[in-house]
Amino acid sequence: MTAGGSHLGTSESTAGAPAAASAPVKRRAYVATLEGFVGALMMFVGSIGTGWIANGSPMIRQPVVIALRTEGWGVTVSTVLLTVGAMLLIRSWLRLGQRLGDWGTRSLRSVVIAISAWSLPLLFCVPVFSRDVYAYTGQGRLVMEGQDPYEVGISTLNNWFALGADPAWAENRTPYGPYFLWLARGVVGLTGAQPDISVLLFRLLAGVGVVLCVIYVPKLAELHGINGARALWISVANPLFLISFIASAHNDALMVGLAVAGVYFAATRRYILGILLVTASIGIKPVTILLLPFIGVMWAGPGATWLRKFLIWGATAGISFGVLALSGIPYNLGMGWTWAILDSTPGYTGYSPSGFLGQQVEFLGNVLGLPGGTFADLLRTGMKWAAIGLVLLLMFRGDYSRAVRRMALAFAAVVMLSPIIQPWYILWFVPLLAVTGIRDDWQIRSLYVGVTFFVVFGAQDQLSVWSFVELPIDASSLAFVTALAFTFYLLFLDVHTRTLLIDGRPLDLAKRAWQWLLAKRTRLQRTGTP
Repeated sequence: MTAGGSHLGTSESTAGAPAAASAPVKRRAYVATLEGFVGALMMFVGSIGTGWIANGSPMIRQPVVIALRTEGWGVTVSTVLLTVGAMLLIRSWLRLGQRLGDWGTRSLRSVVIAISAWSLPLLFCVPVFSRDVYAYTGQGRLVMEGQDPYEVGISTLNNWFALGADPAWAENRTPYGPYFLWLARGVVGLTGAQPDISVLLFRLLAGVGVVLCVIYVPKLAELHGINGARALWISVANPLFLISFIASAHNDALMVGLAVAGVYFAATRRYILGILLVTASIGIKPVTILLLPFIGVMWAGPGATWLRKFLIWGATAGISFGVLALSGIPYNLGMGWTWAILDSTPGYTGYSPSGFLGQQVEFLGNVLGLPGGTFADLLRTGMKWAAIGLVLLLMFRGDYSRAVRRMALAFAAVVMLSPIIQPWYILWFVPLLAVTGIRDDWQIRSLYVGVTFFVVFGAQDQLSVWSFVELPIDASSLAFVTALAFTFYLLFLDVHTRTLLIDGRPLDLAKRAWQWLLAKRTRLQRTGTP
């Protein structure tokens, strides 16, 4: 019996359909797959008019691109296509889960086909929902020119603005690990920093992470008695995953893929290989350092004494940090990546629990004549320390058979209690939760709400529209209204999806989320402040 066998279990071993309580559904998965492919194609076309194109890209000089980006009708049509396409992907994802309701032996093949079909158009999109991929090119140029991305931002490069990166990266040090900087340098070496080809290569690297998830998520789920097809549908086929990791080309995709593969090998008692793969994940983005203690728990084995656990934890850290230290020698990168762990980014996002609660505390404190800002800062700091406390608790306490579940919960705590949450951050831990069981109750409905919320947020928050374009309604508002109308359709009008989403408390949660988002947007438009 392997270390990932029946004794590495989970709290849930359900493989039921998300629509188990609904009317009988057709099992034709290809209908949902085709619908999602159409949605992805719509996003591809819409991205040409509202996606992020680098200033140095020759695409800007193409007549079709000029029309879609400079004419009011072009921007309007592009905005609607991008938003409706993203929402259609959500519906297709939900319907795919319904059509594969029994999660039989052929369901895994159907999910893989859907992921492939939906990813293909996104592979050629103009970057949407984020333009971080252009900063990767700049960081690759820094390494190639002998500069240290852990010390300087991309503003030290000649003509850096033509790369297409957000100006926020101008002075910012890179938070990425040495392996990603090696890859970024390799991309720049191949493309000469040409932005469009560089984006495609970075997408292919992100695609490697997606493929690793496709391979190892079902395997890891089966070790825990969870249906592999359902786990893959939850974690990889969901539209937030595909948009963030394919269309946006976030390097988090490679980080997550390597991490999932590493956890799988550790769970099957190939501990050294598991540690090395997780170390490779850390070398892409250091946040997965959090997984190492739980790899150590698996290595120590059931019934291990505290002495053995501490010795194994030391060995795990020694192997990983030793490899990373050696990896810093090329290009003189050293251990500069550690700043990303030790020096947290200031500020907060208003939709994170920490950020939202802090805003309410600050408002209430100010109303009462108290230092609301100070109280808010204390609350956010306290929530960060609470996350650390939960990680330690899950490290030291818990059933050995639930080691991967404990790892997933620790990762979720760190993300959800952080003051800053980007939409794709929840994708760091969703695969680990999926392989250890997400029940068909408030758990899966919470995921529905979270995925939909962040897709809607990205659709209206990250649009590239030139200021001189005259529009009857600004693109961001148009995207927001369109997404809100589609969400209303999914919640109340669609006879299939409303059975998934309307169920007491989850519906109330969804309503509150949309009401808060609408109120926040109105406040931003009126006052310019959150």
